[in-house]
Parts: sequence; structure tokens; C-alpha cells
Amino acid sequence: MTLLARFLTVLALLAICLASPAMADFKKGMSAYEAGDYATALKEWRPLAEKGNTDAQYGLGLIYDSGKGVPQNNAEAVRWYRMAAEQGLASAQSNLGVLYARGEGVKQDYAEAARWYRRAAEQEYAMAQFNLGVLYEKGQGLKQSHAEAVRWYRRAAEQGDADAQLNLGLLYAKGQGVPQSYVKAIRWYRMAAEQGDADAQSGLGLLYAKGQQGVPQDLVQAHLWLGLAAAQGDKSAAKERDLLVKKMTPAQLTQAQKLAREWKPKK
Repeated sequence: MTLLARFLTVLALLAICLASPAMADFKKGMSAYEAGDYATALKEWRPLAEKGNTDAQYGLGLIYDSGKGVPQNNAEAVRWYRMAAEQGLASAQSNLGVLYARGEGVKQDYAEAARWYRRAAEQEYAMAQFNLGVLYEKGQGLKQSHAEAVRWYRRAAEQGDADAQLNLGLLYAKGQGVPQSYVKAIRWYRMAAEQGDADAQSGLGLLYAKGQQGVPQDLVQAHLWLGLAAAQGDKSAAKERDLLVKKMTPAQLTQAQKLAREWKPKK
């Protein structure tokens, strides 16, 4: 799910909880934001944000972060995210962590990024769980630990986060942080691939093309997933798919093409 989509979902839920007249002002700002009228959203949310409303603070942070309706200003984004984050808003904690990791609006500091990710991750915020897993996997701001990366990827993956599902599959395929298992790798790849993740589709296709311990070779499935990845611009997947065609029977190729035509991403 994109940052904007997550934000709008949060706003829709929060609008139910806000008391009038603050709710009316917040909803007016939300409607303006959804309509692309960012100046009005800013006008409606700023007074609420200045009074300590975490959701309006997060909204201002997002506006300054994205530069919608205002010149992009990462320092202002940090300021508003921090206000909301310090009050415990998971989405703001997660976004503040992202800015620390990137060094945007603040000096790059992976340890500080990890601190904010963790606070959001412990509230089951999937994006933060994934990002915390990345820091553990790379050893950025934290002692490298593939086992911890697996733990946080899994928590995000179980919530449906495709990036986490892909990375968890990769760790199972490599045997990092967990015993190597191509069966489990393919399970997590498939979850991400079915959501339309091109990297997962490619990885799934390659496993089926080669066949691995516990994963029988399946040229039809290999062609399907490599083809779907290729359709999203993955040139390596396209090359592997074309090589695969030479090994397939006409019936297998027809079946794979039919599956590709019928395939739709799961939401």
C-alpha cells in the first residue's frame, strides 16, 4: 500500500473518532486533501495541529514531506511528524524514522531511525516493522542480525506487506536467520507475487524454472510468473522467460499464456 493510501485510510478511521467541531474542520481538510486542494487542507489542519491534534500534525508532515501545495520542506515535515510521533502516533513515528534513515530534514542517523521504527513497529505498524527488519538485515544503526530481520519481516508479512513477504522469502532461500527452506521461500514469494510484486514474481518463476529441494520443476508456473514480472519491465525475467520457451511443449506454453491472461492481483 502506498504512503498516501495508508494516510487516507488512517484519516478515514480517525474522522469517526474526532469530536465536533474539530471533526468538522478535520474532515473538511481531509476532503480538500483528497480533492488535491492542499492549500485548504493546510489551512484547516494547521490550527488543529498547533493545538496538539496528532492526526492534523501528521497531515501537515505529509504535505511538507511530499511538497503538495507547498514547497517541499523536509525540516518542516520532521517538525510536524515529531510532534505527532512524540504523542505516540505510529504512522508519524514510522515516517520520522524514514527521514532519519534517508537524512532528509535531519542528519542521517540509522540508530535514531531504528528507535522510531521500533516504537511504531511495536504498535504493529507494518511499514515500520519492514523498515526495522531492513536495518537489522543490513546492520545499519543496529547490530546485524538476520534472526531479528526475520522476526520483524514476519510480523509485517503476516499483515500482508508485500515487501516484507519478498524479503522473508529471500532469507528462507538463502538460509539466513532461518534454516534454508525453498518450500517456505516459495510460500512467501507467492504471497508477494500475487499482490503484483515484480521481484517476487521473478523469484518465484526462477524457483519453478530450476526446481529446488522440495519444489518440483514446473515450466508452466515458471513461464507464468516470469512473464508477469517481464510485463512490469523486468528485463532479466523477460530473458529467462524467453529461454524457457525453448524447453516447453506447445501445450505447456498455451496453458501458461492462458493463466497469464486470467491472472489478476490480489488486494
